[in-house]
Amino acid sequence: MPLPPGRAPAAIGPLGLFTVLLGAALPLIDFFIVNVALPAIDSDLAAGPATLELIVGGYGVAYAVLLVLGGRLGDTAGRRRLFLIGMAAFGVTSLLCGLAPTAWSLVGARVAQGAAAALMLPQVLATIQATTQGPRRARAMSLYGATAGLSMVAGQILGGVLVAADVAGSGWRSVFLVNVPVVVLGLVLATRAVPETRSDRPASVDVPGTLLLAVSLVSLLLPLTEGRAAGWPLWTWVSLAVFPFAATAFYRTERRADRLGRTPLVPPSLLRLQSLRRGLALLVPFSIGFSGFMFVIAVVLQQGLRMGPVEAGLALVPMAVAFFGASLAGPRLVGRFGSRVVTAGGVLQAVGVVLLVLAVLGGWPDLGLAALAPGVAVAGLGQGLQLPVLMRLMLSDVPADRAGVGGGVMVTTQQSALALGVATLGSLFLALVPSTGMRDALVVTLLVQLGMIALTVLLSLRLPRVMR
Repeated sequence: MPLPPGRAPAAIGPLGLFTVLLGAALPLIDFFIVNVALPAIDSDLAAGPATLELIVGGYGVAYAVLLVLGGRLGDTAGRRRLFLIGMAAFGVTSLLCGLAPTAWSLVGARVAQGAAAALMLPQVLATIQATTQGPRRARAMSLYGATAGLSMVAGQILGGVLVAADVAGSGWRSVFLVNVPVVVLGLVLATRAVPETRSDRPASVDVPGTLLLAVSLVSLLLPLTEGRAAGWPLWTWVSLAVFPFAATAFYRTERRADRLGRTPLVPPSLLRLQSLRRGLALLVPFSIGFSGFMFVIAVVLQQGLRMGPVEAGLALVPMAVAFFGASLAGPRLVGRFGSRVVTAGGVLQAVGVVLLVLAVLGGWPDLGLAALAPGVAVAGLGQGLQLPVLMRLMLSDVPADRAGVGGGVMVTTQQSALALGVATLGSLFLALVPSTGMRDALVVTLLVQLGMIALTVLLSLRLPRVMR
């Protein structure tokens, strides 16, 4: 039901917050849960490298392309309504993934699953922004950031456990089928505990902006995701050549719409908010490095160090525990040190990566969980001090009636960068393995990530010092 004019939306309670955070966790878990399952999928469906990359990349591209549109639709039609539709669609497409008879049917189901996630996720941030204020909003945003980071690590841990457990002979299919009962629970809770909100000034869909954003992201992400495995055919280079023209046309179209008083898909005026603009600049290298590392470590643990899926998942437990601890401490630290918490997190993450490089150089190929744990834990501690704080900062100045658009812009940037991380750092690693061996390829990839962490530390110095 629409809200009466002028009436403020109800404040969200603990159960409602848990429900929307559950909706935030599912899409991110499913982006990473596949990494550990890829060898089993390849063995069962004879997928091949190019199709395996599409199983990962198709989800990520569809997700990234439609996120801002999902936020706009929620602002207009009601965020709880879109959350329910997106979650139901996510459950159905997860079932289709789990039952896919061929590799190409799995690719199609994954693309549809990414589209469903793009309807659901923007409503989470928008609902939090619209139903909380002051310290409650700060706590809710910190919990959102912690959920996002933990989901990315937990996805690979859960994937390893499920593949090894082979529940009822389901093998890799269980990594998708597990979503179905979770979605049913989420739908029941959402109808009871999540208040309906929408923008006071609903805007029509920006069709030119939506199409140009889709062309921009697809022309960049698809060839980078698929190019290496496909042997860099002509279409990948043509697509990459299209990207700068499509991106320029998108920016000019949005700027013109903003100047004429219309409501563009991504209002350039929104990017004039210093906290959002500078936060997005930092989020890109952070997310590229994070997803690239998670993809590469999944390959190294299983193919290089010959760990089983459970042991490969357990290797990341120290990262998850440290991330969770840092996330809980973050709000208190921000109150005392402001955005310098992000800088300290970057330094700690760099120390963790250095420890991993030293462990690899000194212990390969006999690295065990104990040797990896210090570096993984310190890196997780640093990440936990960065991501939740950064997400809270980016949306701190976004008006409540533009919460869907602001959340969509942030999550689209994050998701695009996550896909770029797999495509770039993952491709770099896989390209180096045949000539240098897996150990040296891993070291080079970690050093590249270290350079990205150095960039995030420098960019963090430009963030607004005081956080609201």
